[in-house]
Amino acid sequence: MAKAAKKKSAVAMIVFSQSRDIPFNRIFLSESNVREVNVEEGLDELTHDIDRREDIVQGLNVRAIIDSDGSETGDFETPAGGRRYRAIARLVQAGRFPADGLVPCLVKKANAKTSAVDDSLAENIVRLALHPLDQFKAFKRMLDGGLSKEEIAEAYRTTPRYITQRLRLAMVAPSLLDAYARQEMTLAMLEAFTVSPDHARQEQVWERICGSWQKEPWQIRRMLTETTVPTADKRVRFIDIDAYKAAGGTVLRDLFSDDNSGWLEDVPLLDRLVDEKMQATATELAKQGWKWISASVELPYGYANGLRKLTGITEALNEEESVTHEALRSEQEELEAEYSEADELPDAVDQRLSEIEATLTAFKVRPVRFDPAVISRAGVFLSISREGGLVVDRGYIRPDDEALIVADGEDRDDGAEDHALGEVDRDGVQHTVISIGGQPAHKEDEDDEAIKPLPEGLVVELTAHRTLALQNALAGNPHVAMTALLHRMVMERYHFAAPIGCMEISVRQASFSAQGKDLTETPSAKAISERYDTWKAALPSDEDALWNWIAACDDQSRMALLAHCVSYCVNAIQERPNPYGGSSPTPHSLSSRLAGADRLARATGFDMVNDAGWRPTVDNFLGRVTKARIVAAVREGAGERAASLIQHLRKGDMAKEAERLLGDGGWLPEPLQLLPATNVEEMAADGDITAMGADSDSHQTRDEEVPPIAAE
Repeated sequence: MAKAAKKKSAVAMIVFSQSRDIPFNRIFLSESNVREVNVEEGLDELTHDIDRREDIVQGLNVRAIIDSDGSETGDFETPAGGRRYRAIARLVQAGRFPADGLVPCLVKKANAKTSAVDDSLAENIVRLALHPLDQFKAFKRMLDGGLSKEEIAEAYRTTPRYITQRLRLAMVAPSLLDAYARQEMTLAMLEAFTVSPDHARQEQVWERICGSWQKEPWQIRRMLTETTVPTADKRVRFIDIDAYKAAGGTVLRDLFSDDNSGWLEDVPLLDRLVDEKMQATATELAKQGWKWISASVELPYGYANGLRKLTGITEALNEEESVTHEALRSEQEELEAEYSEADELPDAVDQRLSEIEATLTAFKVRPVRFDPAVISRAGVFLSISREGGLVVDRGYIRPDDEALIVADGEDRDDGAEDHALGEVDRDGVQHTVISIGGQPAHKEDEDDEAIKPLPEGLVVELTAHRTLALQNALAGNPHVAMTALLHRMVMERYHFAAPIGCMEISVRQASFSAQGKDLTETPSAKAISERYDTWKAALPSDEDALWNWIAACDDQSRMALLAHCVSYCVNAIQERPNPYGGSSPTPHSLSSRLAGADRLARATGFDMVNDAGWRPTVDNFLGRVTKARIVAAVREGAGERAASLIQHLRKGDMAKEAERLLGDGGWLPEPLQLLPATNVEEMAADGDITAMGADSDSHQTRDEEVPPIAAE
């Protein structure tokens, strides 16, 4: 025990250097200070901080200056604290601190083990910047202590927006703040969560992405605002965001984005304000006597199809407007002539030219007048432009509202005349029919006890239940399912009533954009046509009668009719694929199509030679390919000797002779050949089946095997 105590007492204890106040004019910058780059950076903020608090938070680190004899001179140098020294010097120069004022200093002891350079380096390296969360908490405590955001910003030489941004971190759920403190997310990600104040939603989003490698701030913002409307939306521009706020709407703001973007949280309120503003405009337009006004945020494509556009009369400029127009034109020409040689226009001149151009452009947009006699039969479309402006498109007449043309001397049918009018009240006054977003805009009397139509959303929900119930019932009744299938297919194939009924089934017959002259005369085409006519003669034309007829058929007839209708769905066309899809098949879908056609051919036992009666002729193949391909076809179908006999012939003669040689030999070109099942499956899986028939010279592999033939 005594030995341990003795050993412990032998350990040298640390003795800190002493502090003392030293006149500022006895302190000098040390050449040992390691900070040499950007020494003036941040001095304004530091000087301001010392000046506002009238004190320094940390004293200077100084060492006594020794003369040649090793004695202290009474002066000191500061190797650590150069920025504070320079800030105090600025205050002395500004008269805010006396030159001999006392400065708290830590005077390095004479037997210090470290050098002045070591002290300077340690002060600048061995320190840790404040964590953003700690900064936020400090600002929050200062704010709770009575300081305003502006005062805090002034104290730390920053902006109130920066203080607001840091305080905004309080909107993030505590669990997410903990995740940030554990470095599980970046500061930018944490800032993105401040878009929404809903802690439950924040935690839900974090739970979805925390395990993902994609955790970008923009993704977090998008997920948090997916049920909102951005302030850049044209509906927001149309009503003005201040109107939305005045109506009690809330806006989610992103204080950490440069564009200060925001999102409107109350979408129903936004839509109601849009409808009210559009209805107010429509009500004013209705005073002009239009029969109908259709208002919508976005008009559908082709909204005016089938309507007749009225040609109005554009109002000319009045005398005062004409004078103003000419004056502006003259001023514009004079300014452009005066500065035609200038490399750059003066700001005032450039601004004036812009104002003139805007005014002249406004003169071009003239009001259009319509004949009052036709306004009562015509209507107006209202919509919102991309920039949020109101678009008024006047003067459209629907087919039912066209005025009846009667010969001179004939009486007009009063009933027809009334049909052309809009809503007419008991006094015979026509009222404009206004619709907003496809729904009538007339406000119903709240005291009206009449039964109103069910809300559209409720109807959709109710019929969703009915749809599922019907699907389940149909799955349990194969006979009705077959009847429904046949009824739908026959109606589309024979009466072109697609789509009809509730069965979303389609029968699409492949179209042949390229076809030979003999296609309609083939046995297959004739058989299909005859079968079509036979069934047409037996099928009822009425939809309900057709259902009953199909339901009463025996199973054999139903299956025959089904096979007939399904046959129109076959598409074995081999065309040039398009890797980007569009109207043409992709390479993969083309491979699947051709593999399916071969599978269907094997399943039916179909053969192009024996069943379809196809033979190579001059018209359907031989006269439309190169001589090399003709020779290759004969070599493959009739042998090498037959091929050698036609090589010297001109192409026309060669094609005719090849037709004779191939004759009934059963030869087929590659697009008509049936590949072995294993090859088809492999090619379909690899996507190697290509449009071999896209052009007459696409079979390069076979051409290379044929000896070259001299050109004719």
